[in-house]
Amino acid sequence: MFGIDDIIGVGMKLVDKLIPDPAAKAQAQLDLAKLAQEGKLADIQADINEAQELTKRQQADMASDSWLSKNIRPISLIALFFAYIIFALMSAFGIDTNEQYTMLLGQWGQLAFGFYFGSRGLEKLAEIRAKNGK
Repeated sequence: MFGIDDIIGVGMKLVDKLIPDPAAKAQAQLDLAKLAQEGKLADIQADINEAQELTKRQQADMASDSWLSKNIRPISLIALFFAYIIFALMSAFGIDTNEQYTMLLGQWGQLAFGFYFGSRGLEKLAEIRAKNGK
């Protein structure tokens, strides 16, 4: 599990590698330390914890014997994708749709795609961390 110290450590390493100017590097490190003192990095920690909990739920679903529990999330994602295509085609052919349904579909799509594809970055960080033995 990642802690605030891990986030600060990664941030400091990124600053070291990405900022060649010593004065700018020192200022970036100071800014990062200030954010840590103000408690603003706690939001990042909360996001990491949430992603880890989502991963645990997915693993529990995959360990289940039920076909439906293993496939409900992918089926939902596919259904949202096809619904979006249908709404896009309706719009292309000039068929008027209720704007509220379109907005709701877009929000669901953002949540579903964010869940599947957005959380993968945090999982990769966890794998790298585990490889390096930290």
